[in-house]
Amino acid sequence: MNSNFKHIAFKTAKISGIVIASILLLLFLIPLLFPGTVASEVKKIANERLDSKMEFSKSHFSFFTHFPSLTVSLDDLSLTGSAPFKNDTLLKAEQVSFGINIKRLLFDNEVKINELYVSKADINVMVNQKGEANYNIYIAPKDVKKDKNAPEEGTAIRLERIDFKDCHIKYNDRSAKILVDAKGFNYVGKGNLSEDIFDLNTDAKIDNVDFYYDRTAYLRKKELRADLITRINTNALSFILQKNELKINKLPLKFTGLFTILRDGYKINIKAASEDTTVKDLLSVMPPEYLTWLEETKISGKSDLIFTFKGNYNVSKKQKPDLAFNLKVNEGAIDYQNAPAPLTDFQMNVNAIMPSLDMEKLLVNLNTFRFKVGEKDYFTAYLRSKGFTEMDVDASVKGALDLATVDAAIGLSSLELKGILKTNIQAKGKFSTSKKLFPKTIGGISLRNGWLKTDSYPNPITNITFVANTLNKAGTYKDLIIAVAPASFVFEGNPVYVNAALSDFSDLAYNAKIKGELNVGNIYKVFSKKGMDVSGYAKADLSLQGKQSYATNGQYDKLNNKGTIILKNIKATSELFPKAFFIKQGNFRFQNEKMWFEKFYATYGKSDFDINGYLLNTINYFLESRGTLSGNFNMKSKLINVDQFMALKKGENTDRKLEVEYAKEDHPKMSGVVIIPENLDVSLTANADKVEYNGLVFNDLKGKTGVSKGNFYLQNAVFNIIDCALVVDASYTDESPTAARFDAHFRAKDFSVQRAYKEIPMFHEMVTAAEKAHGIISVDYKVKGDLDGNMSPIYESLEGGGTLNLRDVKIKGLKLFDGISSKTGQDGLNNPDMKGIEIKSKIDKNLIHLEPFTFSVASFRPTVKGTTSFNGLLDLRMRLGLPPFGIVGFPITITGTHEEPKIKIFSKTGKEILGAVYNEKSNTVIKKEKVK
Repeated sequence: MNSNFKHIAFKTAKISGIVIASILLLLFLIPLLFPGTVASEVKKIANERLDSKMEFSKSHFSFFTHFPSLTVSLDDLSLTGSAPFKNDTLLKAEQVSFGINIKRLLFDNEVKINELYVSKADINVMVNQKGEANYNIYIAPKDVKKDKNAPEEGTAIRLERIDFKDCHIKYNDRSAKILVDAKGFNYVGKGNLSEDIFDLNTDAKIDNVDFYYDRTAYLRKKELRADLITRINTNALSFILQKNELKINKLPLKFTGLFTILRDGYKINIKAASEDTTVKDLLSVMPPEYLTWLEETKISGKSDLIFTFKGNYNVSKKQKPDLAFNLKVNEGAIDYQNAPAPLTDFQMNVNAIMPSLDMEKLLVNLNTFRFKVGEKDYFTAYLRSKGFTEMDVDASVKGALDLATVDAAIGLSSLELKGILKTNIQAKGKFSTSKKLFPKTIGGISLRNGWLKTDSYPNPITNITFVANTLNKAGTYKDLIIAVAPASFVFEGNPVYVNAALSDFSDLAYNAKIKGELNVGNIYKVFSKKGMDVSGYAKADLSLQGKQSYATNGQYDKLNNKGTIILKNIKATSELFPKAFFIKQGNFRFQNEKMWFEKFYATYGKSDFDINGYLLNTINYFLESRGTLSGNFNMKSKLINVDQFMALKKGENTDRKLEVEYAKEDHPKMSGVVIIPENLDVSLTANADKVEYNGLVFNDLKGKTGVSKGNFYLQNAVFNIIDCALVVDASYTDESPTAARFDAHFRAKDFSVQRAYKEIPMFHEMVTAAEKAHGIISVDYKVKGDLDGNMSPIYESLEGGGTLNLRDVKIKGLKLFDGISSKTGQDGLNNPDMKGIEIKSKIDKNLIHLEPFTFSVASFRPTVKGTTSFNGLLDLRMRLGLPPFGIVGFPITITGTHEEPKIKIFSKTGKEILGAVYNEKSNTVIKKEKVK
């Protein structure tokens, strides 16, 4: 019995071992048996179904990468986006694997993909300002031409599992001004994705997610977990949110609704809610620097948050969804480390609705906002508003707070406050700058014995006194009165005083006195203020009195502005320029309508500016939202480096215009153009030792230059370049951070043609024959056109004309003349001396049209006319006048290129060159010039 049992057991084990070994052998052999089939099918599906470029370093097949599926894995895969992002990467992954249906592979020799695995990938989803996206790369099967009667064959996608591991996903939608940056993205989605309608079960975790809207961060470095069930309709690319539970840090959110992706936008109907949660959970979504404070603070209260987003989004049709938001907080309390008097009875109820994402239709209803600190201190407010530029307002603010008690209750470690703050303001009515309306208002705010200290600087601002009152009985700008008297503080032993009275804002009457001195660098440290460096000094003693109309109407005798401002070592930035301006010394004196620059020395990168002169109407400029600042200056400089002003250059300034940031992302290798301020009308008499621009060096600049409403100009400016005086009249206007337009008149007399060819790029392109020329020439030329994103001329855009004078020029080794000499058998024609020749030409559409000009060489009198292009094409006509007087001659045509000219004697028929086609609006070349 035992022997029989042992025999059976041994036999079973043997058979099992053979089966297991066979299976293992098959697991290794199957990937080797079908490599050609699988690899070819992967390439086939990429070519047929993807409207993008896919590359990978190698492919391999295994059962063990994602056991038990047979997977084809593509290493170092990259995938470009759809138009207009075909040059940008949509996906770059360490590995992308496709799970394959083994049954269909073995028995039907077909590749059916049912699983997708993506690991350690960078996924960059982009939507431009027109609403065009880079993810429209998939060509649906119906778009692939196929015999309807043929049986299904080849490769098909029938996904049942999607798996992302340790990915970085960035979604940047410029049309909606939304940026989502998710790092450590892990996602598993399961469902029968091959069906037209299926349920997708999702388990997702993001280690670190940022969410920005209109460049403002609403979530930063937050952990996110998601447990979702989403019904997906692939026919309509529609997502029905059934069970969608998210957790942002500790705040739970539930989503329901519908999201449909359209080719040109979205259809949205989403509701998100975090109901009956705690205030502490709500505050867990605060910026990460506050989370330590959150753990050290006792926080109680209940909160309800509801968010809805409903409607269509389509940029071309100008459709946008409605956004609504509601937040309620009840029974809130904050007690930081058992403060003497905690903040209690905190209540807030706010509703906001933005129809069609239109700020002009914004409705805000802050029904309740109130809290208490201790027994006596309180604060209460409400706000109801409708609109934005023109806004209906009903608001009230009342409070009496001991800031030291509030500070102890809240316990923000980065800030210390003291002082007695009181406020009581009521406002009701319409606000409109265009209609000069202001809500009927009465009330004021005061701070006594104020004290402020931050963790950025060891010394506090003390003795802060501030009393401001406002009154408006009729609801117009004319009736608005604001009085600030007194306002003062002491910083590092230096007192600063301000007294001001403002009235009749339709024609602002002002009476202000400012006196004091500050270490601006240390004030910067206190407030971490953008735009100024950590050093600097300012001193002011000003008395300003007058009305806006006195300045605008030229009634300067009625103004009484006087006093001085002194600045030293101030670093400031402008959103227009990449680097900071460093004001080493600035002494300013106010005298009625003028602000005099008595001593002003500043640097910008390598550039330096020594300026004296005046600005007109500075007070009115700062009071008007669209005012223009005018003035007249004398400027001296040792060096002006134009390149460092170009918009996309690297610099310490991080606070740039949005269009500049977008341009830097889109064109990382471009320098950009120089952006000119639009609100200046300033002229300068300039004297600069050296000006550097795009590799060119101009010496001894003298002349009038300036800025006028977004246009930079030069008037009769004289430069020294290649030891020659170059006289320039020019204007320049930027059109975008990567495009500009110029209009210039150049005049230069008696300069070396060889130096001009070698050192001036535009001359090199326009006068190609100068490569073989030696001697002295003069030029008088007008040209206008566009500059590209590197501040170089776009030759196809150029238009103009002028004269080139050859005073004494020798040409040696030019293939064109060598060819004519060879064809005619006259050796004297190959190296002509050209003296006193005037050549007139016009340029247009990348072509240079030469008017007829005649010269003498070896007793011959050639006359030349025709067309050449900046790219070297030739269509020239020559009449070779024979000795003795050139009365008798014969025609010659020259076609081909400068490098390979084609010469025909006794011929009048050339080859016409068709000009380039240029789109001035988009600054793009549509067609290059070509021979007809």
